[in-house]
Amino acid sequence: MGDWGFLSKLLDKVQSHSTNIGKVWLTVLLIFRIMVLGAGLDKVWGDEQSSMVCNINTPGCLNACYDHIFPISHMRFWVLQIIFVATPNLVYLGYVLHVIHKENKLRLHLQNQAEKRGVKLPKYTDDNGKIYYKGSLLGCYMLSIFVTILFEAGFIVAQYYLIGLWMPAQIECKVDPCPAVGLHCFTSRPTEKTVFIVFMLVVACVSLALNLGEIFYLMGRRGEHKKRTSAVAEMQKLTPTETFC
Repeated sequence: MGDWGFLSKLLDKVQSHSTNIGKVWLTVLLIFRIMVLGAGLDKVWGDEQSSMVCNINTPGCLNACYDHIFPISHMRFWVLQIIFVATPNLVYLGYVLHVIHKENKLRLHLQNQAEKRGVKLPKYTDDNGKIYYKGSLLGCYMLSIFVTILFEAGFIVAQYYLIGLWMPAQIECKVDPCPAVGLHCFTSRPTEKTVFIVFMLVVACVSLALNLGEIFYLMGRRGEHKKRTSAVAEMQKLTPTETFC
């Protein structure tokens, strides 16, 4: 787990600047993906190629067979998946920290200025550090979620085509330098590994559903904000007499 410590700390910071759905998504990522991958899967998998046993010991056949069936190991595939889906959130964190730093400097400038008429005010944060999702900040957040959705969906499809949805107990290979017929290789602990493969796939689907839900949630909030803004603008157009009537 120590290898994931730095990434986990960064994602903890992202969590403080996310919506409630985003916090749930980050919790799923940290606990059910990073923690499981770091604490258990390396012991379950180990070196899968060295654990395979074939009924024919042709030199180089085992290597060619494993490479043909599994172009990438399951562990390395899931590590890449976590890194890719976490990257958009880290980019968003960098932008948020930039916005907070910029508006804190602006707020400090306002405190030292006696005349505040016509001076630009902080737009995305309040005095307590609360984030308001609007404007470019909302756009950056929604873009990071959209890119995460693309990565998540892409890796789910890639898992189906590259490593499959289960661990086969027996593999038949017909690649050079293996014999054309009669070669069978057997994997170690296929049932246990299938459980973990299905678990990681289900967690990825749950994460994808949370991302989609957060997109619709933010779009709904944006629509409500526009309605309130339009209503306030209409009220301001009314004269005091019209308002009383």
